[in-house]
Amino acid sequence: MSRTVSFTKGHGTGNDFVIVPDADGELDLSADQVAVLCDRRFGIGGDGILRVVRSSRIEVGADAAAQGAEWFMDYRNADGSIAEMCGNGIRVFLHYLLNTGLATLDAAGEIGIGTRNGVLTMTRSDLGYEVDLGAFRVESGEPLVRAKGLPVARPGQGIDVGNPHVVVAIAGDTELDGLDLTVQPVIQPEPPLGANIEFVVPADPLVHDGVGHIRMRVFERGVGETLSCGTGVAAAALAVREWAGAAAPDRWRVEVPGGVLGVRMVDGHVLLSGPASLVFSGEVALA
Repeated sequence: MSRTVSFTKGHGTGNDFVIVPDADGELDLSADQVAVLCDRRFGIGGDGILRVVRSSRIEVGADAAAQGAEWFMDYRNADGSIAEMCGNGIRVFLHYLLNTGLATLDAAGEIGIGTRNGVLTMTRSDLGYEVDLGAFRVESGEPLVRAKGLPVARPGQGIDVGNPHVVVAIAGDTELDGLDLTVQPVIQPEPPLGANIEFVVPADPLVHDGVGHIRMRVFERGVGETLSCGTGVAAAALAVREWAGAAAPDRWRVEVPGGVLGVRMVDGHVLLSGPASLVFSGEVALA
């Protein structure tokens, strides 16, 4: 028996999502249903699902509800797996809330959104919306990353911004563009929960007018290559900042295939800014 549900398609710099409103938490999406909805041939198509649910109506949202965050972003990867956070997704999530009248910004121009990585504070910014991703962690060790198109394995830098990343420095634009990310890169040793993998080229010069500039491509766990990854952008900027040393700036502009995103570091937190768009809405039958 099938059930018809409403949806909206949205994206943040080409990282696209199927938004499913479920304010009262009545919809229990299986991994298979998520995978079908995200399928680009047999479904709507997207890099993931954003289920819009009140924090008080989802078990993992109890702490968010207690902290006053009315809405919880229940994010799933395109293969149906659960992810801790999505930097592009949360901007699209807020854009949906504001455009549908489900939420407004407070007197300070802020709102808290519940996620599996805690309640994250969001505001408007010159690029669209900015989210405080919270504290970050630069991991020890140098995992090796093998990718199709790289002649030899390269050392990576582990970065945790609420979800795991491994960032790899690439020699130049030609090498970055020549990567074949239709084949999943391999991390050795493999992280217990997997990781998103970012391949990064610094601009020349790296810093212009006090802002660092880099280019990036990403392979997202549970998805594949995407046009953008918000937390990956933050991780890439943090890794290059770590490599550059004490004189490195705290503001960055990151070019991804889907556009440009901003990153800044303030008091031990990393903040991500960028646009969000809603494309179309409709209804779909769930098996």
